[in-house]
Amino acid sequence: MTVTLADVAARARVSPATVSRVLNGNYPVAASTRERVLRAVDDLDYVLNGPASSLAAATSDLVGILVNDIADPFFGIMAGAAQTQIGGPGDGSGRAGGEKLAVICNTGGSPERELTYLTLLQRQRAAAVVLTGGAVESPDHQAGMAAKLAKLADAGTRIVFCGRPPLPEGDALVAALAFDNRGGGRRLTEHLISLGHRRIGYVAGPPERTTTRHRLEGHREALRSAGLDAESGDGEGGDGERLTVHGPYDRRSGYEATLDILRREPGITAVVAANDTVALGACAAVRDQGLRIPQDISVAGFDDLPFSVDAVPALTTVRLPLFEAGARAGRLAMGKENPPPGGIATIAAELMIRGSTAPPRVG
Repeated sequence: MTVTLADVAARARVSPATVSRVLNGNYPVAASTRERVLRAVDDLDYVLNGPASSLAAATSDLVGILVNDIADPFFGIMAGAAQTQIGGPGDGSGRAGGEKLAVICNTGGSPERELTYLTLLQRQRAAAVVLTGGAVESPDHQAGMAAKLAKLADAGTRIVFCGRPPLPEGDALVAALAFDNRGGGRRLTEHLISLGHRRIGYVAGPPERTTTRHRLEGHREALRSAGLDAESGDGEGGDGERLTVHGPYDRRSGYEATLDILRREPGITAVVAANDTVALGACAAVRDQGLRIPQDISVAGFDDLPFSVDAVPALTTVRLPLFEAGARAGRLAMGKENPPPGGIATIAAELMIRGSTAPPRVG
């Protein structure tokens, strides 16, 4: 049953005119009244009519691209690539016809903001929504996401995940393009082990993120396969757990976590960072301790962001095809490309071996 303006007014205990004023923002309304109206809108999941030009259509010309942090190249590259496919007809002519307005929604990593943006895009009858990067592994948030995405899909919105695994259940997706973070993490640590490294620190991302868990699982798999992550006799975790520090995906986290790991285990010979930005912080911490890279400690990252090859020494990392994935997500969102079989595609990760990893070779 469609929720009407009158339903919202009754729920908020105000007149329909007051609801209209709050939603249109064209008349001053008391803050307490405005809050009551907006709460009623959210509770009833009321969808505001879009511009008159879009009333006859199921969707508008708006496409939302959700990112955690547009200043992070990981998200900026994917969002920019998606926009190249969304912003025009794709024939390079510049002629009008088929264009959509791509809007970047910066969540700041907040699950609440993510849900809020989905609600706003629903009210604007968005033609498509592209969600980038790892998801928060919270049952409540996943349930909220599933409900929001189902409503969007029911209204005709095309939904694409880019660099993000599908939800456990209740998904209403065109496609999910998921990076092989687990496989990339495993191959990176296997490379270090093949060089003779046995004491390896790991600077992980936020523990509630799927990207963090998958990359860390790959790292631990490699350690266990090499017999380097056995639990101690008193039931405590092995080196993989003891030498892991979680933090945000930023340079400061890499710096502080690496110092912490060096205090815990001065004998480590390598540090794996959750991404390339974190790896830069790890490199700075290593140098500030008077140690050399890679002669004393090897450092590795993840993502192969543009600056990684210009680091000194160049950063060993795992390459994710961010631009290619973003462009594909944009095409899927626009209906320019058929979805992969089953709606899910795993995008391979490639190990890039550079100068930041080498010693110690023993025996």
